[in-house]
Amino acid sequence: MATPARLHLTQADPILGAFIARTGPLKAGKREHSELYPALLSAIAHQQLHANAALAIFGRLKLACGEAFPTPASLLALPDEALRACGFSASKMAAIRDVAAKAADGTIPSRARALRLSDDALIERLTSIRGVGRWTVEMLLIFTLNRSDIFPVDDFGVREGYRLLHGLEAQPKPKVFAEIGKVYAPHRTLATLYLWRAADEMKKPSAKLSKA
Repeated sequence: MATPARLHLTQADPILGAFIARTGPLKAGKREHSELYPALLSAIAHQQLHANAALAIFGRLKLACGEAFPTPASLLALPDEALRACGFSASKMAAIRDVAAKAADGTIPSRARALRLSDDALIERLTSIRGVGRWTVEMLLIFTLNRSDIFPVDDFGVREGYRLLHGLEAQPKPKVFAEIGKVYAPHRTLATLYLWRAADEMKKPSAKLSKA
């Protein structure tokens, strides 16, 4: 039986609804971090790197701090030479130091505190951190905090999934896409997950996504 969220999306967008019916429920992804501080450090480490390379760099950082996960204080105490030896570029060194500083001064809230803040408030706070943009925060809101109404309009995969499902020649621009996405509220995160899935399915040579 369809959930209220899937029913809402089907009524709001029958084309997406047909894909949802064919796909069925999505499996919940495994959450790597429950707190924003480690999630932000991990996100910065992974920027513009293959996942395995980022994991290796992060592993060396843990060893350098002598901890399972570096605290803000231990990270800030590391000299630049130690961070370079871990594999961080100058820009990423500055970014992770800022993450540590913002965690220490409370700009990055605990999970308990974050759950009491609105999406917009968290986006405003966290994008003040060096190297952290809106898209990065939106991914944290979806995958770390499990927020239900996030619609990352700058994400290529989300716009591509919409384009493919609706048979458009070009992706909608972010500003237009934000307006389109309003019909999915208050379940825009679920719409995002299905649009990502649609983009992935269309990469398969045998995929056939009908509008009916």
